[in-house]
Amino acid sequence: MATLITARDLSKTYGPQTLFAGVAISVAEGDRLGMIGPNGAGKSTLLKILADLEQADTGEFTRRKQLRTAYVPQDDIFPQSAAPISVVADEARRRNQLAHETHGLDAETSAAITLSKLGFDDLEQPIDTLSGGWKKRLSIAKALVTDPDILMLDEPTNHLDLEGVLWLEQFVRQANFAVAFITHDRMFLDAVANRVIELSRAYPGGLLEVKGNYTEFVRRKNEFLDAQAAQESSIATKVRRDTAWLKQGIQGRQTRNKSQVDDADQRRDELDAIRKRNAAPKQTTAIDFQATERKSNRLLAVRSVSKALGGKLLFEKLDLTLSPQMCLGLLGPNGSGKTTLLRLLTHDLEPDAGTIKHAPDLRVVNFTQHRDALNPTMTLRESLCAVGDTVHYRGKPVHVASWARKFLFDPGKFTTSVGDLSGGEQARIMIANLMLKPADVLILDEPTNDLDIASLEVLEQSLMEFPGAIVLVTHDRFMLDRLSTLVLALDGQGGAKFYADYAQWREHTTERKPLTSAQITSPNDSKPAKKNTKPDHTEPGRKKLSYKLQRELDGMEDAILEAEAELESYQTRADDPTIMADHVKYGEVCAALTKAQQRVKQLYDRWAELDAM
Repeated sequence: MATLITARDLSKTYGPQTLFAGVAISVAEGDRLGMIGPNGAGKSTLLKILADLEQADTGEFTRRKQLRTAYVPQDDIFPQSAAPISVVADEARRRNQLAHETHGLDAETSAAITLSKLGFDDLEQPIDTLSGGWKKRLSIAKALVTDPDILMLDEPTNHLDLEGVLWLEQFVRQANFAVAFITHDRMFLDAVANRVIELSRAYPGGLLEVKGNYTEFVRRKNEFLDAQAAQESSIATKVRRDTAWLKQGIQGRQTRNKSQVDDADQRRDELDAIRKRNAAPKQTTAIDFQATERKSNRLLAVRSVSKALGGKLLFEKLDLTLSPQMCLGLLGPNGSGKTTLLRLLTHDLEPDAGTIKHAPDLRVVNFTQHRDALNPTMTLRESLCAVGDTVHYRGKPVHVASWARKFLFDPGKFTTSVGDLSGGEQARIMIANLMLKPADVLILDEPTNDLDIASLEVLEQSLMEFPGAIVLVTHDRFMLDRLSTLVLALDGQGGAKFYADYAQWREHTTERKPLTSAQITSPNDSKPAKKNTKPDHTEPGRKKLSYKLQRELDGMEDAILEAEAELESYQTRADDPTIMADHVKYGEVCAALTKAQQRVKQLYDRWAELDAM
């Protein structure tokens, strides 16, 4: 595969902090390059440097001529009240202006085709009403319309539900361009990456690269670290001998030449460097949740609970019992009611029907995914210890400086405002505060967001050892699979179903017929969801349709299926390289594709209109 980018001896410093130095990296055609590393290692900065959005302090770059790169940031920010079609079309126009070229298609048509391929149906729907997963798709569409050679994604799985992560996996695997991405999602890395690099001070040159997926990376990394530890032991033995020789005094040293003295100094420097590298992987967050001594077998009982919000039924007649050493994994698309159920369990909300009973004096500790639980104007020190100089952990006082170091905070940053800290640092503050509270039940809403892999592994181990009950919402499938003793899946349509584990849920979801891009609709669309049976028109109190309108409604499903088949046919033709090479044919196909897409939308709108009548 041809190389697209080659970089050598990259370094980047912010103030007194050196993020990385001496880094060498390349990206080639066909790469699915996964980038990992501890928080603060400089992954996002390195990705921006590769995307030519930031400059390295030192380094040599070789880029293929006329290389096109597209960068998708962690946060999806769009103009207020804008629509998907306008955002993507604006990006297409900007790209054409920069490149001083056109592709025979106007910006709106290019935007419509790109959005259609990513599953968008209503191209005029206000972006403000889209879920986080659909906003991420829109960010990717905005990047794809520029026809990139390399797509760069910074933490793309953050804030996606599992359905969104699975879609993104399939998208990256099928991409016909190189993709470089930063992620801490280990299953995503395993399923997608064909190369993995870790940016860390644990390695010479600050980087370890392995060809293969994450499983292969872990194997090779462990081999490397074992060899490096053995190397440290060998060099340490030689340094001890050098030290003994140097202690013999001047008379003894006169029998050796100067090169031997220089070799001894060099070995000491080498030992110091390798010790620092071997110590780097051990610098992880210390996570250990406190539990009470409660012996109750039933901590929390949910009986026949129902809840609706905004006229939408989330779940009904739900029964659930939480017991010690139980971990309930909670799944469902964005908007299906996961966070609402958590709020019911903590009594922040009341159910519409049914009861939720806590054991007497039950202690519930709640981790929310929203960072607004932290005061951005407070200093790091105040957020870790609001009063005095000590916190009380497991009945013992701990000085705030020692407490901060457990979570990898340098006391020198104590005066930094919380709002100026990274997402990973804010997550560690929240975990630190929760660890001070003894708990019977831990309720964790996306606790993995922004945490690096080393911190995730420590968090997993702590939760495995927690003797109380856990309710876990996470898109980290590795953690979900490892911890969950029971899985509850909400379908977003009022249904809820229990599974033995994540694997059983995954097997169930893969058995469903996959949707075409025309059938994938935004969860916020107002039109009715596609069903396998015709709507029931005999509900009491509904107005009877005329014979003509009833016949139109009865035939609507067949018409939609036919229109979607036609749309899918045009989409296939639009992806055909032979057609794309012929600008005249490609323009005709794209025009027909746009009409087919409009036809599908009109049919759905008409179905909703008739059904409402």
